[in-house]
Amino acid sequence: MSDDSNIEVMHRLRETPSIFADLADVSGSELQRQKQLRSQYDDVLVRAALTLQELRQRGKSKFSRAERMWFDRVGLEQSTPEDVARHKAKRFDGSVWDLCCGIGGDVIALAETNDVVAVDLNPAACLRTEWNADVYDVSDRVTTQTADVKDLWNEVIASENWVHVDPDRRVGRKRSLRIEDGSPNLDALTELVHQGHGGAVKLSPASNFVGKFPTAEIELVSLHGECKEATVWFGELGEPGLWRATALPSGETIFGDPLDAWAELDSLGEYLYDPDPAVVRAGLVSMLAEQLEISRLDAADEYLTADRLVSSPFLRAYRVVAELPNNERTVRKFVREANYGQVEIKCRHVPVQADAIRRRLPLGDGPLASLIYAKVAGRTKVVIAQRVE
Repeated sequence: MSDDSNIEVMHRLRETPSIFADLADVSGSELQRQKQLRSQYDDVLVRAALTLQELRQRGKSKFSRAERMWFDRVGLEQSTPEDVARHKAKRFDGSVWDLCCGIGGDVIALAETNDVVAVDLNPAACLRTEWNADVYDVSDRVTTQTADVKDLWNEVIASENWVHVDPDRRVGRKRSLRIEDGSPNLDALTELVHQGHGGAVKLSPASNFVGKFPTAEIELVSLHGECKEATVWFGELGEPGLWRATALPSGETIFGDPLDAWAELDSLGEYLYDPDPAVVRAGLVSMLAEQLEISRLDAADEYLTADRLVSSPFLRAYRVVAELPNNERTVRKFVREANYGQVEIKCRHVPVQADAIRRRLPLGDGPLASLIYAKVAGRTKVVIAQRVE
């Protein structure tokens, strides 16, 4: 569908709210629901309404007002969760460029306290941003501009406004984890980081950002234990060379130079700890261990241990039941005798075929157990444990 056709359908949907009310009343398979709706609306409108309703349901995991928002599939997939966007927006104070705005997830958070110029090459994305800003009652502080950000790059860099940019990471229909493949690409982002007044570059936490921005601050942000974003803070909004990990929704943060910490190694204690992925990706596991006065099991693995229970938003705690050799027969015998009813299998640097192992375990009707494949003093062990809730 062309941009003009897409925008036309969006306007028709917005001007026909009755279709969503009728959609809530129909039942059956998607084909049956389409058939019922087509008695009142044309095919294009019905398909668009069904798609938007599906995306609104999915969007509830990211946005508190998703039931009224405007999404497309790619825009929803790449959008920043509301909690993460608001966390970032706290550093901004003033006028902001939001480049490659998508459906406006970051724009909404930024516009709660700032004036925002939202730019995207796709006019439909700009329209969704406008309408979503209206849903969150911040439209009076949002201006959209349909443009290629490369054409505005010199203006953006010379501006005294803050900058937030979310590079397009798609190459064709696939997403790339290489910053070099993004748009704006690495050369343009490097120029912005070195010369811009200040701001943030949003990157995938799985991308190859390590070593690419030595003069910037790198923050890894997790939400409910899942690492969501790597944020490159530059100029007046970042501290050069600093690495930071932040756990949301608590807002707990840890920061420093990963090379400044060296945690002690120790044998497995009464508790095993799985550190938050933001801490792991930021290289701050040893720093966290030092601060909490606990130990690593191995220099090449991130699992931590102690003989006491430690509470931290950066840790998931497990009470150790047994430490077994990495021998499937031994593990199966232990599981059978313990009568475990369910198991979760965890590993970080040990290659494990979890589904195949789980199928071969003699499960009973007892409690849940965790099988954690971990490096302990250079050797692979299977730690049988139970979560501490």
